[in-house]
Amino acid sequence: MIAVISEALLDKKAEQIRLLDVRKITTLTDYFIVCHGTSDTQVKAIADNVAYEVKQAFGEYVWKKEGHNTNRWIVLDYVNIVVHVFLHDLREFYGIEKMWQDAEITEIKD
Repeated sequence: MIAVISEALLDKKAEQIRLLDVRKITTLTDYFIVCHGTSDTQVKAIADNVAYEVKQAFGEYVWKKEGHNTNRWIVLDYVNIVVHVFLHDLREFYGIEKMWQDAEITEIKD
């Protein structure tokens, strides 16, 4: 599923995509995938594409979805994988990568 999500993010030009492996430091989830877009329209398009591609590939719907009312920070929770799609400024402000700095972090690129 990580590969499908990664491709969906890349397809919509998500920026600075990072996979955080948090399995050894929390029981909340196994992975966070964090990225950002440059506008609220792009943030929505990125999140929508992830939901669409995961549904097509695995028949799975998002378990919980937050943030579609503002499109500034959208969270797609697939239980074992949680995707965070931010506007750049909000990503910097909340610093998810800093909060989970003990995680193994992998950059996802084309």
